[in-house]
Amino acid sequence: MITYSIPEWVRDAIFYQIFVDRFANGDQSNDPPGVTPWGSPPTRDNFFGGDLQGILDHLPYLKDLGVTALYLTPIFKARSNHKYDTCDYLTIDPSFGTNQLFHKFVDKAHSRGIRILLDAVFNHCGDDFWAFEDVKQRGGASLYKDWFYTTTFPINQDSTNYQTCGGVASMPKLKVTNPKVQEYLLKVATYWLQEYGVDGWRLDVPWKVNIDFWHTFREVVKKINPEAYIVGEVWRDPKPWLEGDTCDGIMNYPLRDYILDYCVRDTMDAEDFDYATSRLRDVCGLSAPYQMNLLGSHDTPRILTLCNHDIKRATLAITALFTAVGTTMIYYGDEIGLVGENDPDCRGCMIWEEKAWNNQLLNTYRILIGVRTNHPALRSENLEKLIVFNSIYAYRRYLDDDEVITIINPREEVSCQKIPLSSSSIIHKKWRDVFTGRIISYNKGYLEINSIPSQTALVLVSDK
Repeated sequence: MITYSIPEWVRDAIFYQIFVDRFANGDQSNDPPGVTPWGSPPTRDNFFGGDLQGILDHLPYLKDLGVTALYLTPIFKARSNHKYDTCDYLTIDPSFGTNQLFHKFVDKAHSRGIRILLDAVFNHCGDDFWAFEDVKQRGGASLYKDWFYTTTFPINQDSTNYQTCGGVASMPKLKVTNPKVQEYLLKVATYWLQEYGVDGWRLDVPWKVNIDFWHTFREVVKKINPEAYIVGEVWRDPKPWLEGDTCDGIMNYPLRDYILDYCVRDTMDAEDFDYATSRLRDVCGLSAPYQMNLLGSHDTPRILTLCNHDIKRATLAITALFTAVGTTMIYYGDEIGLVGENDPDCRGCMIWEEKAWNNQLLNTYRILIGVRTNHPALRSENLEKLIVFNSIYAYRRYLDDDEVITIINPREEVSCQKIPLSSSSIIHKKWRDVFTGRIISYNKGYLEINSIPSQTALVLVSDK
């Protein structure tokens, strides 16, 4: 049972994730000490000076690309380059700017039709978070000793006699079952929604926090702004998070795995892919159009790297992403061909010299963003499979009088393929592939295709 309706703007959104330190350095005066020259190899510890001003300066680029929502990795005061070790949840990190600048940033983004999603890192904090600092100084006499999971006092960061996130001593786990901790975190969520008008929250490692807190979190967030989007970082089973009482959607890592298996790794054939994705949509139910579908993030290798720099393979995966049921997220720089293995390599600097861009890949993204923006069928919950045969998967997305047909072939060339259209399909005599302009004719219930080359995707729209 859905407690609150899911905001409709989400199904129409093109999300873009930004790792703030690596997107653009717009104000060198706030660079952290020892900043690394832009474009150098990323490490787990170095800083490049990316900031809010840098994103603000490039809002025209994002708008032109077709982006309508930004998901920012943590922007609150913290020591690390990734900022998942928060020390002050109510202050923008000085290396990113000021609270006043963030207010301006949100207003400027909104004026361009771009919404802002922040990262809720509420399972843990940094070891310099003010409450943990008090426990380090006062031990068992601290008023905040019950904000954390400690075994003995005093705090020992060498042998970590307190629970952490992932065994990282600099990230002590918060005891979110403590009502006072809950009160504080809900104050944080309220502050950024009310005072700055942010449009939602991405929940970091939500399974590590008691789910009762997320029930309350949702109630508080939705009372402030029913249109706020709550999306959870979920890597496996999404069902517990889609009951209508916690998240609106998940970061759809399960779908990512299926797309990679079918389009890149060749470990799924079309029949496997259809079964897996159909079951996933069934699990998501009415919330399927609101899942945040993605191919990469700050926690995964870059898509072009996974494809061994094969543009054809990447195009297959990107096509499957943009034509799937759900909203779409681009990880910054994927559209211009950034490469990199997992953390820290996937967190390299955005390239702003256009001559270094992979324009073939960028053109693919632009085409698919345009098709998705212009065709409400791709933003609906409706998907009808047309053919599932060995490597070939063809499906129809539809809404009212709008239709888009996608055909994907990751393996060997297939000749003389007939794609059947159901009786419910609108009859168009000619269909046009958005990538090549190729015309496909309709004849007696079928789309007749002379050949589908190896590692090819077709996205067909009516050629009126």
